Amino acid sequence: MRAVVYEEFGGRAEVREVADPVAPPDGVVIRVEATGACRSDWHGWMGHDADITVLPHVPGHELAGVVDSAGPGVRDWRPGDRVMVPFICACGSCRECTTGNQQVCERQTQPGFTHWGSFAELVAIDHADVNLVRLPDGMAFATAASLGCRFATAFRAVVEQGRVRAGQWLAVHGCGGVGLSAVMIGAAIGARVVAVDVSPAALDLARRFGAAECVLAGEDGSPEEAAARVRAATGGGGADVSLDALGDPATCAASIGSLRRRGRHVQVGLLPGRTALPMGRVIAHELEIAGSHGMAAHAYPPMLELIAAGVLRPDLLVTRTVGLDDAPDALTRPGAHPGVTMIIPSSSPVG
Repeated sequence: MRAVVYEEFGGRAEVREVADPVAPPDGVVIRVEATGACRSDWHGWMGHDADITVLPHVPGHELAGVVDSAGPGVRDWRPGDRVMVPFICACGSCRECTTGNQQVCERQTQPGFTHWGSFAELVAIDHADVNLVRLPDGMAFATAASLGCRFATAFRAVVEQGRVRAGQWLAVHGCGGVGLSAVMIGAAIGARVVAVDVSPAALDLARRFGAAECVLAGEDGSPEEAAARVRAATGGGGADVSLDALGDPATCAASIGSLRRRGRHVQVGLLPGRTALPMGRVIAHELEIAGSHGMAAHAYPPMLELIAAGVLRPDLLVTRTVGLDDAPDALTRPGAHPGVTMIIPSSSPVG
């Protein structure tokens, strides 16, 4: 098969022919019809997950496609099934899995991080009966792929971890794929959304997807200035819930600083290494801090119902599609294009 491969962290990524994957005994091989270029893939390429990644490596974790082959232990899936995959692939049997929290599985695998991923024509997925989600009829692969990571992650971050309610102020710091998804989801449930970014083009998309207010963050990256602008946009009180959808110490601090007293900060973007937080403000204002890490396959139905009803439109977030030959550039330059970039590995994608 053809795949994007890099042999050192931060080094050259190139398309080459490599051996086809083999279905695990309880897993499947999926023919990839669409895979998203996500900032998390850039983190992997940079070596921020070097403790779980073996070189040479194929990135990619946000995918949809067709089951190509299945292991002998798979019960529910057959070749030809149209599927998408939550990027956290759970074991199905640890303590967290048995309590329904597969997104924090103790023995999780992640395509594109713990094993070769979906910037390829084929990808192997473990524990298929736990981790695959059937595509609704009529859903395009490019739309479905974003539900494996960015959109589903944003949905759980806003609805479950953030507990956002209609009429509340929701601040979203960073309007890439995750952030724009959070803007759309927050607006759809009736929240008043403040979108924050350094890019006017990204903020234009945020307005299109329902942001009530947009804050152009200063190029100097001052979290205090960004937080003050968000508080002003909410009438001075601050946001009820704020998300760092980028993953940067400055956006994390700005998110915490933009909260009203007893507000909630949800960390969605990956923060490599150790990050100092304004804990004095957290204590004095009794703020809540929560992480959000994907969404389990069994939790997809409520989100899919809103998509089927047209309340949520993840298809509108896909602003660019490229072939596999352009995937190395998409990997190494995250955020170069506003919205979501989808990679179509096959020359004649279906769906």
